[in-house]
Amino acid sequence: MNEKQIKSLIRLTSRLHKQKYPVLVIIIIVVASLLVSNDWLKNILFPIAPDECQVLKIYDGDTVTLQCHGQTEKTRVRMYCIDTPEIKQKPWGTQAREHLRSISGDKVQLVEIDKDRYGRIVGEVYSGGVNLNLAQVKAGVAAVYDAYCKKPEYKVAENEAKAAKRGIWSQAGIHQTPWEWRKQQRSK
Repeated sequence: MNEKQIKSLIRLTSRLHKQKYPVLVIIIIVVASLLVSNDWLKNILFPIAPDECQVLKIYDGDTVTLQCHGQTEKTRVRMYCIDTPEIKQKPWGTQAREHLRSISGDKVQLVEIDKDRYGRIVGEVYSGGVNLNLAQVKAGVAAVYDAYCKKPEYKVAENEAKAAKRGIWSQAGIHQTPWEWRKQQRSK
C-alpha cells in the first residue's frame, strides 16, 4: 500500500467515525481495504485471464509468433527463463523446435512478463494449463537462462533433466549454453 492509499484510508476511517458508524464496521472496512490492496490477494480474488492467442509460427525452441485475441498486430514472443540451441546447432536446435511444436496446440495463453531489447514480449506460454517454457526445460531441450530467470522451479527442472541426461544434457558441448554459441558466432 502506498502513501496516497494510506492517507485515503485514514480519511475514510475519520469520515466513517464522524458519521457514527460502529467501530466494528470501521475495522472490517479497514481490514478489507488492507487485504484487497495486497497484489497477491488481488490476484487470487480477481485473477487476470491470460491472453488467448493463435499460434502462427514457431521459429525455434524459445521464440514464437502469436495472434492474440483483440489485437490487430502479431505478437512475437521470447519465452521467459529459457534459451534453446539455435536451429544451426544441429541436431539440438531442430529437436528443441520440434518438441515445442509437439506440445503446443493451435491456441495458447500468453502471460507477459517483460519486453526485451528487440521489442519482443518476454513471457510464459501455456497450452492446456501446461507451462510450455518449463516443459521445454523438463524435456532437456532448453537451458535455463540464469541471467534473466527469477523463478526457482526452472532451475529445479534443469537439474532434474541434467541428472537424467535428457536432450542437450545427454552429451557435453556448446549446445548446453546457446548464449555462448551465439557469442562465438558474433566474434567470427
